[in-house]
Amino acid sequence: MNKKVFIALTVLVMAALACSTSAISPTATAVPPVVVPTAVPTTIIVPTTPPSTSGTVLFKDDFSDTNSGWDHSSTANGTADYQNGGYRINIVTTKLSKWANPLQYFQADVSIDVDVTKLAGPDDNAFGVMCRYQDTSNFYKFYLSSDGYAGIIKMLGGTSTVISSPDGLMQPVDGINQGQAFNHLHADCIGNTLTLFANGTQVATATDSDISSGGDVGLVAAAYDTAGTDVLFTNFVVSMP
Repeated sequence: MNKKVFIALTVLVMAALACSTSAISPTATAVPPVVVPTAVPTTIIVPTTPPSTSGTVLFKDDFSDTNSGWDHSSTANGTADYQNGGYRINIVTTKLSKWANPLQYFQADVSIDVDVTKLAGPDDNAFGVMCRYQDTSNFYKFYLSSDGYAGIIKMLGGTSTVISSPDGLMQPVDGINQGQAFNHLHADCIGNTLTLFANGTQVATATDSDISSGGDVGLVAAAYDTAGTDVLFTNFVVSMP
């Protein structure tokens, strides 16, 4: 099963773990962890200059303060915590999504910038940001994958739907640095229009009005058929468009 089919498996994937509350869904199936690298490779170069934004900055975090509001989560399924000058999400099981929120509230219209470095794991993975986060069952998510796919996903009432393509699947796109690489992700949540950029290139867009109120933002990663998704987020900025 590939990631495009996997998106539809809402209960197993999206409701599995909400890092902001460290709550495990009762529907999630316990899976023995597999052995994956735990140390950040010394060859990874993490950018230290925050991305430029055109609007008023509402919230930013370089993750130098390990008590800036993000979750400290460690379970048998993986970890989400501050590490190596960033925020790291490491998933050591399969068919699981893991996310974290800074426990903030923002108006409906925001732009989100973050730098992401893949540390380890399969290219068939996913990582990104969230906006208009109401609870574990209602939010928008912007996804890139290390094998060059992109998509915008709506979680509504616990049901996950890719809304950025007519066939409801993540799409292969240009602009994503594939493999163990660095990507700059920019997401716009403006009115009914949701847009995702990778390294300055627009890779997905969608129009949707189901979640129109403000809410929290977040960081997210997912593992599919192969365990070991491990990504490091740096230079997180939320701004007013």
